[in-house]
Amino acid sequence: MTNYSIEPSPKVLTRAQQYKKAKPFTARTLGPLSDLERHLPNEWWREIFNSIYLKTDGDVVENQQNTSRDIDMVIKATGLTPDQEVLDLCCGQGRHALELAARGYTRVTGIDRSRYLIRLARKRARTRGLKVTFSEGDARKFRIPEASKDCVIIMGNSFGYFEREEDDIKVLEAVKRALKSEGQLVLDIVDGLWMGQNFEPRSWEWIDQTNFVNRERTLSKDKKRIISREVITNAEIGVLADQFYAERLYAMDEITGLLQQVGFTDIRSLGNIVSESTRNQDLGMMANRIFITARGPFKAKAPLGAQKKVLDVTVLLGDPRMPDTVKKGGRFNEEDIETINILKRDLAQLTEFKFQFLDDHKTLYRLLMTKTPALVLNFCDEGLNNRAEMELHVPAFLEAMDIPYTGAGPGSLWLCYNKSNVRSIAASLEIDVPMETFFDPTDQAANLPSYFPALIKPNTGDSSIGITQNAVVHNAEELISYLDHLRETLPNIPLLIQEYLEGAEYSVGIIGNPEKFEVLPVLEVDYSHLPAELPKILSYESKWLPDSPYWTSIHYKEASLSDEQQRKLTHFSTRLFERLECRDYARFDYRCDRDGTIKLLEVNPNPGWCWDGKLNLMAGFAGISYSELLRKILNTARDRLGIT
Repeated sequence: MTNYSIEPSPKVLTRAQQYKKAKPFTARTLGPLSDLERHLPNEWWREIFNSIYLKTDGDVVENQQNTSRDIDMVIKATGLTPDQEVLDLCCGQGRHALELAARGYTRVTGIDRSRYLIRLARKRARTRGLKVTFSEGDARKFRIPEASKDCVIIMGNSFGYFEREEDDIKVLEAVKRALKSEGQLVLDIVDGLWMGQNFEPRSWEWIDQTNFVNRERTLSKDKKRIISREVITNAEIGVLADQFYAERLYAMDEITGLLQQVGFTDIRSLGNIVSESTRNQDLGMMANRIFITARGPFKAKAPLGAQKKVLDVTVLLGDPRMPDTVKKGGRFNEEDIETINILKRDLAQLTEFKFQFLDDHKTLYRLLMTKTPALVLNFCDEGLNNRAEMELHVPAFLEAMDIPYTGAGPGSLWLCYNKSNVRSIAASLEIDVPMETFFDPTDQAANLPSYFPALIKPNTGDSSIGITQNAVVHNAEELISYLDHLRETLPNIPLLIQEYLEGAEYSVGIIGNPEKFEVLPVLEVDYSHLPAELPKILSYESKWLPDSPYWTSIHYKEASLSDEQQRKLTHFSTRLFERLECRDYARFDYRCDRDGTIKLLEVNPNPGWCWDGKLNLMAGFAGISYSELLRKILNTARDRLGIT
C-alpha cells in the first residue's frame, strides 16, 4: 500500500492582500535631459501607439471633423469610386478606413504595426457593422498581393518614423508593389520646412480632468528629424509614461525626389492641411502638413492564358487507418473525417497553392524522400503513428531531410509537451503560474499538497487526456482516489497537482514570428450553461464525448478585457512564444484565480487547426475566415523560410 502524506497548506498572501501592501503604479521618469536624441529608442514606434497615445493625441486623431475632411480631400484628389480597392497603410485605429466604409466603399483594407490600435479598429468596425479588413503589418514589408490596389493612402502624418531614410524608401517600394498599374498614392506628411522653423520646444496641457502631458522637442544633430519627449502624468497617481519619438522632416522638393527615385510620377502638392483640435492647444507634428498625390509606374498586364505560379504544398495529417487512443473509441470517428474534409475544402480556395495530402504513416517517410515537397504544412498534431509523444518525430525527420515545413520544431514541441518545463520557464519570465506539486507515481512515500480544491492532470500529453470531471478534488480522500485511478489508466506518467483556478479562462492566439506577430482577439471560455454540480474545466468529455453535458454546455466568446489585462496577456504570450521557440502560430491558455490574477495553464505550439477549434474561433472574432487563417499560417512560414 502506498504511504501518502498530506502537506500543510502553504501560508501565502491573497492577491488582494498583496495589492493592499503595494504602492500605486508609477512609471520611471528620467528627469531633466540635455540631449533628447540620446534617449530615443531606435524603434520607438513599436510600443508608443497604445491607449495613452489616444489620450495625448485624441484631440486630433479622434476628431471626426478632421477625419471627414481628410477623406473629402482624398476622394476629390483621386476620383476614387466605391468599387475600387483601397489600402489604408499605417491606419492606426482605422479612422480613415472606417470613414471610407461608412461612405459605401466596400473594398477597404487597413494595416498597422500597433496590435492595440488594430484590435480597436476591428472592434469599431464590428460595432458599426462596417466591412473593413484590418491586419497587423510592417509598412516596409506588408503582405498584399502584387498590383492589387487602386489607391494606397498614408494619412495622419504616419510617414518618416524610421531612423534611416532607406526605410522610408522601403515603404514607398512596398506601396509601389501593391498598386495596380498607375495606381494612386495619397501621402499626408508634416511640412518639414515649416516645422523645422516653427516647432514648440516646450509645452504642457491638460488631457482631461486628471491627466496632463508635458512635451519637449528638439532638432536632431543632422537637423533632419524632430525628437519629441512626452511625460504623461496623472494628478492622483503620478507619472504614467515618459516616452520619446521622432519624425523625419521632408520639404516638398525632398519628398518629390524620394518619390521619383522609387518610380512614382505625376507628383502633386494639393496644399497644406491644418488640423482641428478639441482642446485648441499644442498640435505638435500635426500642426501643418502637406497633402500629396502621386501615381505608381505603368505595369504591363500578364499575357492572356499565362498561368499563375503556384507553390506545391504537402499536407501531413494523422493516420485514420491506425488506432488513436486520444479519440472516442480509440479511433478516427465520423467527426474527425468531416473535419479533414472541411480542411481540404478550404485549402482548395487558396489558388496560389497546390496541395497533396499524406496520412499513411507506414509509407510517410518513403514518400517524402521520393519527392521532396516545396513546403510541408505540418498538421500531424496527432503525432507519428497517432502517438502524441511522437509528435516531435515528424519535424525532426523533416529537418534531417532538409524539407521546409510550417510550425514548431522538435525542440519546441518537446519543451511544451512537458508541462512542468513550461511552468518553470514561465516562472523565470515572471509570469504567474498556479501553485503546483509534481507527483511521480513510482514514489511510494510521496508528500501530497493540502490546498483544495485542486486539479490533477498528467504532466505530459494533450487533448485533455486524464482530465475528467473527477479531476477536481476537494479533500484528501478524493485526491488519493483520483491519483490511484490515474496510476491505473496512465501508468508511470508523472502527474501535476495544481491549485484549482476558479476565475475566467482565456486563450491567446498568435500568428507570425518575432518582429511580426499578429495577436488574435482573446477567447474566453463560457461555462455559464454548465450544470452547477460539474467543475468548470475543459475536460476530456468536452472534447471527445458528444453525449456529455460538457460537450453541449460549454461555449466560447470573445473576451471583454481591460487595457491592462489585454496588455498583460499579449506580453506574456509573445515572451513565451520567443522563449519556447514557437514558430508561425501558437496558442496560450490562461485562467484567473479567485482574486483575478491571470495565471498560465499551458502553451500549445502547433495548436489544433480544425475549423471548430479555438484558433479558428479567435480568427473569426477578427473577421478572418477559416481559409484565410490557413493562408496566414502558410504565408507566415513562407516569410520565415524565404520561400517566394
